[in-house]
Amino acid sequence: MQKINGKTVWITGASSGIGEALTYELAKKGCKLILSSRNETALQKVKDQCVHPENIGIVTLDLEAFDKLEDKTSQALSVFGAIDVLINNAGISQRSLILDTDFEVYKRLIDIDYLGTVALTKALLPHFVSQNKGCFVTISSLMGKFGSPYRSGYCGAKHALHGFFDVLRMEHGKDGIQVTLICPGFIRTNVAKNALTGNGNPQNSEDAATQNGLPVQLGARKIIRAIERNKFEAYIGKKEILGVYLKRFFPKLLHKVVLKSEVR
Repeated sequence: MQKINGKTVWITGASSGIGEALTYELAKKGCKLILSSRNETALQKVKDQCVHPENIGIVTLDLEAFDKLEDKTSQALSVFGAIDVLINNAGISQRSLILDTDFEVYKRLIDIDYLGTVALTKALLPHFVSQNKGCFVTISSLMGKFGSPYRSGYCGAKHALHGFFDVLRMEHGKDGIQVTLICPGFIRTNVAKNALTGNGNPQNSEDAATQNGLPVQLGARKIIRAIERNKFEAYIGKKEILGVYLKRFFPKLLHKVVLKSEVR
């Protein structure tokens, strides 16, 4: 994909954070957009703040409702008749020690961050195969490449995404399908505030690393460039992206660096 301008793009988790920022940037590029999240009111507000809101449709969905995702995909396809790009952005984070985390929290993280994304992707895949083109963009995390305390379940779900989408790329590259995994580090969003604690309740507080992270609009523009360059993976953030290379070449050093950091 040389340019995303004018493409039809379906964005999950579009009501806030990275998804909202991507919506504004893609609207400027003349894209036809389908916005999804659980919150229809918030999606409508995002739509109303875009240039060319007439080119934007809304399809509410819940990634935990696996049995409804095929119907939601049919609904999304009916908005403009076809889809060029699916941005799997919806998800939730975690902030709790393993010892303090209920098993149900791990299950919910897997259901939302991994299985819901897989189910939606599988529902749209036949459409991409039939038109012999399409692009899956999945917002993973640097935590899909290495770990950090307080994020065990989140790391597990994000690692799983990499395995699935690497195989999808291998199996369907012949069908003209592009797969790009985006690994953000600290981006100024509400991800920490909404993160699940050990009992499943949201943390409801920000953390310094996120507040000092990359501005979300800059992150969105970097993500779009990675898509247009057909990157297999792209690391978006500040110095924290160096952790990917430390993990690859100096894993014990990364272990020490993470333990010494004040990230929570």
